[in-house]
Amino acid sequence: MRFTAVSPYNASSKVSLPEKIVIYDSTLRDGEQMPGVHFTPEQKLAIARKLDEIGVHQIEAGFPAVSEQEKDSVKAISELGLNAEILCLARTVQADIDIAADCGVDMVLLFVGTSDLHMRYKLRMSREEVLKRAVTSVEYAHARGLKVSLSTEDSTRSDLEFLLQVYRACEKAGAARLGITDTLGCAAPEAISYLVRKIREGTKAPLSAHLHNDFGLALVNSIAALNSGAQAITTTVGGIGERSGNVPLEQLVMALKHVYKKDIGIRTEGLTDLAKLVFECAKAPLPLNQPWVGPNAFSHESGIHVAAVLNCPMTYECVDPEQVGNRRRLVLGKHSGTALVKNRLDERNIQASQDQICDMVRAIKRAGEDHGRVTDEEFWKLVESVLSKTTKNPECE
Repeated sequence: MRFTAVSPYNASSKVSLPEKIVIYDSTLRDGEQMPGVHFTPEQKLAIARKLDEIGVHQIEAGFPAVSEQEKDSVKAISELGLNAEILCLARTVQADIDIAADCGVDMVLLFVGTSDLHMRYKLRMSREEVLKRAVTSVEYAHARGLKVSLSTEDSTRSDLEFLLQVYRACEKAGAARLGITDTLGCAAPEAISYLVRKIREGTKAPLSAHLHNDFGLALVNSIAALNSGAQAITTTVGGIGERSGNVPLEQLVMALKHVYKKDIGIRTEGLTDLAKLVFECAKAPLPLNQPWVGPNAFSHESGIHVAAVLNCPMTYECVDPEQVGNRRRLVLGKHSGTALVKNRLDERNIQASQDQICDMVRAIKRAGEDHGRVTDEEFWKLVESVLSKTTKNPECE
């Protein structure tokens, strides 16, 4: 049975989303910048194919100036003939742009720091120098035949008038898209809305937003950005990336589809397999409670919950797990009740009295308190042990 049960009090009608929303996924670039993560060239190709398979619109394949292997991987992905557009990152220097052009990407993502902090302590450049470099780089990339997106790093801590100056000059120089970046994930949704709206009023090119998750606001900030005029959002699978990561691909897609009634063409049935692939390649555990794709996203142990789910899954699941390629798990443990035990016995046509079922539940609870989850093998051993006895016990719940 397929179903969706979203709150009738959602304010989706009050949100004005763009007609076309572009997901440009950075799992292969920003995701790989998660400390300790390294994708092999073969893994990058596999992830790119999987992203394309579920319909991701744009894939940021990497930062080719990092190394020869990175360059080769970006070029190999560009040559796969995927439906998705292939993007790569480059600094505002000619050498990076030349490498990007050699990789045959569809768009180069140029970035330059625009906050006083970044200009003073990282770039050691004045505002005038940064502006000149940005414009010159856009012109050079355009001359090399590249479609260009110009992003300002640390946008949310930059002077607004200077940001507008940079964006307008780069737009005039040929930038096809302008990127706003919350590099430290330190902006509130209201700040993102204000910033995007002001940039939207002062420019004409499509806007993108690259949002980090340091305060846990990346997802809501992406909705705020879209509602205020942005058209493209950076995501990563599972939200992996530097520090606290980025906007999780699966969370944004599902929020748009089910909360805001905006289907952007992503085949959500492949989300769980994609997440498993990425986390396996990253040699990192997929968090148990990861929304939609984690093992516990559709798991139920509480006896009251399980009893309700067995009657109607919609009671504790607002979306059918099959819609994201996940599955329902009814777990035995400390909080289990009689409903799941009866259900499991019925599956094997095993007859048991109420007293015996109560004994089974008590044994499961004891095992759960001792070591947590009760495995399937352990459960059937407990069943066998109880059925072999004739002791009566008071009725249980």
